[in-house]
Amino acid sequence: MSETEIIKIISMIIALMIAIIGHEIMHGWVAYKYGDNTAKSLGRLKINPLVHIDPVGSILVPGMLFFSGAPFIFGWAKPVPININTVIRNGGAGAAVAVSLAGITFNFAMAALCAALFPMFAHPTSAFEAFIALLLYQSVVINVLLGVFNLWPIPPLDGANAIRYLAEGMHWKSFTAFYDKIYPYGMLILVAVLFTPVSNYLFQPVTWIVKWLL
Repeated sequence: MSETEIIKIISMIIALMIAIIGHEIMHGWVAYKYGDNTAKSLGRLKINPLVHIDPVGSILVPGMLFFSGAPFIFGWAKPVPININTVIRNGGAGAAVAVSLAGITFNFAMAALCAALFPMFAHPTSAFEAFIALLLYQSVVINVLLGVFNLWPIPPLDGANAIRYLAEGMHWKSFTAFYDKIYPYGMLILVAVLFTPVSNYLFQPVTWIVKWLL
C-alpha cells in the first residue's frame, strides 16, 4: 500500500468518524434538551469514539466499501438510546421531529462548514495542507451522503421517523397506523431499494449538493 493510499484511508476514517458520531450525539443532545437523560446517563453524549463505534457499521462496512473500490464510503455508529415518550411529553410531536432531524442537521451543517473552509486549502503548498484539503473534501461528501440517505422516508431512517411524528402531531391516524405496520419490514425495504436502480435516483441529490457546495 502506497503512502498516498494510507493518507487517503486516514483522512477518510477521520471524516467518517466525525460524521457518524456527531450525527448520533446530536440525536441524544436534542433529546436531552427535551428532558430525556437516557443518552447522557449512558455516557453517549461524549465524543469518545469507543462508546459510539459499531463493529459492523463503523469498521466492516466502510472497510469493505473502500477496498472494493466503491465510489463512496458509508457507515454508521451505534444508535443513541432515546426515550421518545419523554421527549413527546415535554415538547410534543414537534420535539420528536426535532430529535429525528438532529443528526441530519448536523451532517448538512458540517458539510457546509467544511465546504466553506475548503478554498483555503484548495491549492496546498505543503503535505499538511494537502491532507487538510483531502479531509475537508471527504467530509463534505460523506456528510452530504449521510444527510441525504437519512432523509429517505423509509423506516427506520430519520426522515421516516420525522414524518411519522409529524403525522402523529397532526393526528393523521391512518398514516401513523400505516407507518407502524411497515416499520418491522423497514430494513428489508431499505435493502431492496439499495440494490435496485431506484437508489441511483435517491442518491442523485448527493452529487448536486456536493457540486453546489464545492
